[in-house]
Amino acid sequence: MNIRLSPEQIAALEAQHRHSRDRRVCDRIRCVLLSAQGWSTAMIAQSQLIHETTVLRHIADYIDEGKLNSENGGSQGHLSSAQSAELICLLTAEVHESTASIVALVRERFGVSYSIPGMNKWLHRNGFSWKKPTGVPHKFSEEKQQQFITEYEALKLTAGDNEPILFMDAVHPTQSTKLSGGWIRRGERKPVKTTGSRTRMNIIGALCLNDIARTVTGDYAQINARTICEFFIAIRKTYPVRQKVHLILDGAPYHRALLVQDWAVVMNIELHYLPPYSPNLNPIERLWKVMNEQARNNRYFATAKAFRQAINGFFSDTLPEIAGKMSCRINDNFQKLKPPFRTDSISSGNDL
Repeated sequence: MNIRLSPEQIAALEAQHRHSRDRRVCDRIRCVLLSAQGWSTAMIAQSQLIHETTVLRHIADYIDEGKLNSENGGSQGHLSSAQSAELICLLTAEVHESTASIVALVRERFGVSYSIPGMNKWLHRNGFSWKKPTGVPHKFSEEKQQQFITEYEALKLTAGDNEPILFMDAVHPTQSTKLSGGWIRRGERKPVKTTGSRTRMNIIGALCLNDIARTVTGDYAQINARTICEFFIAIRKTYPVRQKVHLILDGAPYHRALLVQDWAVVMNIELHYLPPYSPNLNPIERLWKVMNEQARNNRYFATAKAFRQAINGFFSDTLPEIAGKMSCRINDNFQKLKPPFRTDSISSGNDL
């Protein structure tokens, strides 16, 4: 199939080819121009590295409709600006795990059909990518978190260098293998031995951001008000009783027990409680993540003894070695949570 083009048509197609940024439009233009020069469909297909049926379709589209644009959603959008804005709000409010569900949503809501590749291109073009959402505590208060940050900054000024500020929390690592992502050769699988052992440790820690290597930890059979008081004694083995310590901790019941509060006064420790549901305001949570990276992730422990040695070894040996490099990760540059997007704020009509 060959077509005839006037010099003006050829000049217009060549100019469009030079200025077009859509590779598929350029492919169609080349097929039309080569056909006009007398090339066979087999020659065009071989030169453009496409199938002959594709060449025939491109030429027929141009002859019948003067069409050069693709209809799969890549070169031009099917949605109006208002519809695109509404779809962006809908996808921001609710996470869709598959492109197919978004295609179905667009078809049902707007009466517009997209192919899967076309919708993928629309999503990338409008700033979407496939990734896991971030969990946000459903009861946290943005106002209380900001109030705590303000009070914490004031505390740093009044405490100075003489009164250390410690962040306290408990962690419960288990012997069971903790699988974590990493770099693996494409097409290969990386097997890691696993165990379902429920053996666990109950570790309480107190972190000083000014001296991460000086982190105080203790392993206890269980964690309750009495063991919290025992941990205060461990803190005092690192910081003398005459030196006032400010301890920031969450509002767990055993942290607020009268026994703990009274013992804190005796030990010259002033307690400062975090707002509810605010682990993002406790930097020691980041230390637990480093602990997992260094001692647990993708590691199989054949015995409980080996597991405990790995965890204890992190605090006794590894942490003092890497503490100087950890300030960029473990610091008081708090992550400020934002409330989840409210789905009831999306209008059910096309009034955007």
